[in-house]
Amino acid sequence: MPDGTERILRMAALVYVGTGLALIGMLTLGYCIWAAVSAKRSGLADAELRSSLQRIVTINMGALLVSVLGLISVVMGIFLG
Repeated sequence: MPDGTERILRMAALVYVGTGLALIGMLTLGYCIWAAVSAKRSGLADAELRSSLQRIVTINMGALLVSVLGLISVVMGIFLG
């Protein structure tokens, strides 16, 4: 069984890793917004625009997953620490 100091360090590491994941997810969400606006402004044909936006939505869902996992890690690190 780890002593108190080691446990606090582990939970702090969990918070830092979670923060990093949440930031990566947020930056990727910002990229998705930028890419969607650029695709709409580019004047692509309907089929090409749909294809581009479908790819962006896939990236967007992955970014949301990473952000949620990061936030869960932060909350677990705070509650268990």
